Amino acid sequence: MALFVKQLSHIDVSLWCPQRGLVGASWQVDACLEGELGEDGMLFDFGRVKPFIKKSLDAGVDHTLLMPTRAVGVSIEECVEGLCIRTTAPYPIEVRGPARAFTLVDVEHIEPAALAVSLGEELTRTCPENVERVSLTLSNEVIDGAAYGYSHGLKRHDGNCQRIAHGHRSRLEILQHGERQPALEARWAAWLDNRYLLERADIVYQDEQTLACRYEAGEGRFALSLPLERCAVLDTPTTVENIARWLAERIARETQTPTRVNAFEGFNKGATAESGGA
Repeated sequence: MALFVKQLSHIDVSLWCPQRGLVGASWQVDACLEGELGEDGMLFDFGRVKPFIKKSLDAGVDHTLLMPTRAVGVSIEECVEGLCIRTTAPYPIEVRGPARAFTLVDVEHIEPAALAVSLGEELTRTCPENVERVSLTLSNEVIDGAAYGYSHGLKRHDGNCQRIAHGHRSRLEILQHGERQPALEARWAAWLDNRYLLERADIVYQDEQTLACRYEAGEGRFALSLPLERCAVLDTPTTVENIARWLAERIARETQTPTRVNAFEGFNKGATAESGGA
């Protein structure tokens, strides 16, 4: 007997890719539970399935930086902040923070399918006895148009968004004269893709090649250094509201045209901002 739940939850993370570097990702979570019916005629009460799985994901992988520990050039050691992770390829980064801000995966390359198997095995170990196996499927949103992945951290956030390197894969909509602008959307999404977005006030060092930022949040102290060319600096916190406003202002100024931006943050949520062209 199997029980399934489609679109049970979503996971927003950053991951380290040996080819692309720091990548923002958002995955839909579908679940399937297999086992025997209990005395109540149910495998697992639907009312308990979603909070059971979501609580585990929220307390684990969600809003963390996924690091493939066997990737070339990755080194990990303990530090005063918790963990210090360094990489060399495709570019160097150093990120520090509490251990809970990272998910260390014993692989050379992060793959959603393999990660889903691992997460399902963890859930299976904590299920009621009649549930023999939990299987998860992680999938990207199907986006007809422009999309980009970005990473950031929100030091003022009370929850997991305070972690310095978590991310999202998001759609981008740019409207001028009431109509979508596919060429602008594609160009800006391509420029934003795989960038790190940060608040100017958090920068502690910058030269022609490197940028370093640091802040303290509720969970502890965080620090990150990476190539300057992989960064986009805002004068404000990098909330989706401010990202939408920042983009609308830049695009309107560049094109000298009133612009509306719908900036998404992962699946089905985001912010809208408008700016005049003058």
